Amino acid sequence: MNPRTERERSTWNRRTTMDDLGGALQGPALRRTREILCAGARGRTLEVAISTGRNLRHYPPQIHLTGVDPNPEALARARERADELGRPVHLVEGDAGRLEFPDACFDTVVSTLALGSAPDQRAALAEMFRVLVPGGRLLLVDRIEYARFPARLVEARRERPRRLPREVALEVGFEVGHHDRLLFGLVERMVAHRPA
Repeated sequence: MNPRTERERSTWNRRTTMDDLGGALQGPALRRTREILCAGARGRTLEVAISTGRNLRHYPPQIHLTGVDPNPEALARARERADELGRPVHLVEGDAGRLEFPDACFDTVVSTLALGSAPDQRAALAEMFRVLVPGGRLLLVDRIEYARFPARLVEARRERPRRLPREVALEVGFEVGHHDRLLFGLVERMVAHRPA
């Protein structure tokens, strides 16, 4: 992992317990969004930044799920949660910007509220594109509060300013089929696919 990913990983190691608590306190709109997106997964599915496995209960039983996350503590909690649910899942420690999977090996990629904390949004989305089969779908929801005034003024000063996931997805080659915003425009939900 690169140094920026290592810094993010140490930050998320400290947040693992809060991640579960935050999930319990999450509002109905985000909970419902997680349910809808995960229910749309098909075939071989990769969840990028699976964290503590809050989405595990929402996936259809017939998918073959792999989860990747840079945080070993979160992955341990995801393993416990998967065992409690009787949900088979392959968990891998790794970096969203450098996924260690072959090209075109997943039918679906899911990312929920994780892209905004990725050290390099574009690299992460390019990797999601690479590992999808042609015609495969990306199911994504992320916070975009940084795109609104006055946060966008602060964002513009960052070394790598974050951009709307939809814009970056289009740049790396995805075709966006659906997108909308929730929570007063602070969260963007998107369904896209890799062209066949």
